[in-house]
Amino acid sequence: MFAFGRDDLLRTRFAISPLTELTAATYVLRLPHLFPEHRGWVRATLPHLAGLDVDLLYAVNPLGRTIWPNFHAPPPLVPHPLIADELARIAATAPAVVRADLVRAFPEGIPDDVRPLIDDTTNALRRLIDQMRAFWEATIAPWWPRITAFLESEIAARAGRLVVEGGETAFANLDPDVTWDGSVLTLANAKPEPHTVELAGRGLLLLPSVLAFGAWPRTDAPWDPALTYQPPGTGDLWSVGRSDADALSELIGSRRATLLRMLERPASTRALADATGWSPGGVNTHLGVLRRGGLVARRRDRREVIYARTSAGDALARLRER
Repeated sequence: MFAFGRDDLLRTRFAISPLTELTAATYVLRLPHLFPEHRGWVRATLPHLAGLDVDLLYAVNPLGRTIWPNFHAPPPLVPHPLIADELARIAATAPAVVRADLVRAFPEGIPDDVRPLIDDTTNALRRLIDQMRAFWEATIAPWWPRITAFLESEIAARAGRLVVEGGETAFANLDPDVTWDGSVLTLANAKPEPHTVELAGRGLLLLPSVLAFGAWPRTDAPWDPALTYQPPGTGDLWSVGRSDADALSELIGSRRATLLRMLERPASTRALADATGWSPGGVNTHLGVLRRGGLVARRRDRREVIYARTSAGDALARLRER
């Protein structure tokens, strides 16, 4: 349970965690029969694992347990971190923190396959990060624009409800095991055993995840309290129609899709009009629609207005990459 004080609801926030997706992916790919909603992703991804060294990565994400290590997937410090920055955070983790977390996660004794992280933490941590980077590139990176677009949409909707209507609607349908009584967020069947965490002014970090399963509380020091949950509709991410390029055109219109793709680099209305042969007025109208939809942003540079894609625009424009 997470007990909210006077200011904790105001300090509740959201973030996207690439490390959470990476960690969850190790379970989905080893136990695909438990995750039928991800069948399309598993089928496309498994061939890319051939030849990868993942022994240490899988060892710190053990199967068949109710306690897991956390040091390799700490809650993010910023709303939308890059995977490179998150891996650098792990690399900078103090060896004492790594060892203490492993002792907590394996109270019955450190398994042999995890022992290198106890005996030679610095070198083993370096090897783990190399494996995580290779695993990310093979399994998550090709799908990341699609995943982030989905998660950004979830965050925008739920954060909006939190601001306008409060916790009752923001926490509604978070997960079947999660209930909110106005001051306490309760997780039924919490593992390893239920206990109350006083947020004490820290607020709660909510981490929507595509590949995570169920609601997953993060309560261990030295990290701030967090709750990972899976939004509804994740299985639809892996459905591919006739072509992603056609899908984008159908979604926002062929001319707006063309302009969105052209904004790989920021450009002015005049430059876009010259490149396409369309009238500046028409280009400006389409850009206005994209801007109101949160797909592009604009800034003034002397006498010109420069347009650039937002992160949501990037994700949508890159649908055709997969």
